[in-house]
Amino acid sequence: MVGCGFMGSMHANVYSAIDEATLVGVFDANQEKGKAFAEKHRIKAFASFEELLAEVDSVDICLPTYLHKEFTIKAANAKKHVLCEKPMALTVADAEAMKAACEENNVRLMIAHCIRFWPEYAMLKQIALTGNLGDLLSINMTRYGEFPHWGSDNWLADESKAGGGALDMHIHDTDFALYLLGAPKEVFSRGTVDEKGVSHIFSTFVYDKAVCHLEGGWNMPPQTPFKMAFRAVFEQGAVIMDGGPMTIYEKGKDPFVPEFPKMAAAGGGNISDMGGYYHEIKHYVDRVTSGKPFDVTTPETSIESLQLTLREIELSKA
Repeated sequence: MVGCGFMGSMHANVYSAIDEATLVGVFDANQEKGKAFAEKHRIKAFASFEELLAEVDSVDICLPTYLHKEFTIKAANAKKHVLCEKPMALTVADAEAMKAACEENNVRLMIAHCIRFWPEYAMLKQIALTGNLGDLLSINMTRYGEFPHWGSDNWLADESKAGGGALDMHIHDTDFALYLLGAPKEVFSRGTVDEKGVSHIFSTFVYDKAVCHLEGGWNMPPQTPFKMAFRAVFEQGAVIMDGGPMTIYEKGKDPFVPEFPKMAAAGGGNISDMGGYYHEIKHYVDRVTSGKPFDVTTPETSIESLQLTLREIELSKA
C-alpha cells in the first residue's frame, strides 16, 4: 500500500477481512506516519516506494489525486498490478497514460470507484437491469458535506492537486450515472466556484427515456452531516434511499426494505461501514488472482467518468 491516510486506513481494514490477499507493507512520504500505520496493522514500513515494489505482487495507491499518474506508472513499469483510488487522475491525458503503461507491461489496473460496489447502489443497478419496475424514468442523486479536513497537508483545498469538490466527491455520482444509464445525450451543469475549485455542483443528464439530476460538493458549514442519497423513479415504482434505509416501492405491493449484511465498522471520515469498500477490493483481488476481466469498473469506464466530470466542471465555470 502507498499512502496511509483516511482511505489507506479504510483499505487496510478491508484487507484484514480478505483471505485471498495479504497486506505486506506500506510506504508513506511521512516516515513516522508510515511506521505508526505499520505497527497498527502489523505490517512492514518501507523506506521507499522502490523497496516496496521489490516485495509485492500488487500495489494499492491511496495517494492524493495529483500523484496517481506517477505512482501508477512506476508500479506498472515494475510489473505490479494496480488498484488506484478515484478519481483516476486530474486530466484525461494522465489517465490515458496510466492505462497505456499498465497495458504495455501486461498488468491489471482498476480504479476504486466504490459506489458501483455499494450494496444499495448495486441493488439499484440490478433492479434497472431486470426491468421488474419497468423503465427508469428519473433519478436524483445527492452527495454533500463539510469540507474534508482529513487530507494530509490540506491537499484537498488545492484545486491543482485535487480538482475541487466536483472532481473529488461529485464524480462518485457521475460515475454511477454512467454505470446505470450510459453516456447522456445532453449535459447541463452549474456550480459554486471558489478558491478550492467547483466546490458544489448541480448537473442534469438527459437521456432518451430518462433524466438524471445530481447535486454534490463539500462547501457545507462545519459539522454539517454528510449526506449520500438517491431517488429513482420507474414506470412501476420507485427506489429511495434518503436519510434512512433503502426502500423499494412497487405498485400494488407494500414498501419493501431490503437487508444488507453489515461489515466491520471502519470509522473515520464520513463512512461508518466498509461494505462498499470490501466488495470493491474483493472484486479486484478475485479478478487479478483468477485472471478474469473486471466487469464492474474498468480503466475505460473510469476515463469516461473523469471526462464527463471535467466537462461538468468546465460548464460550471463558463
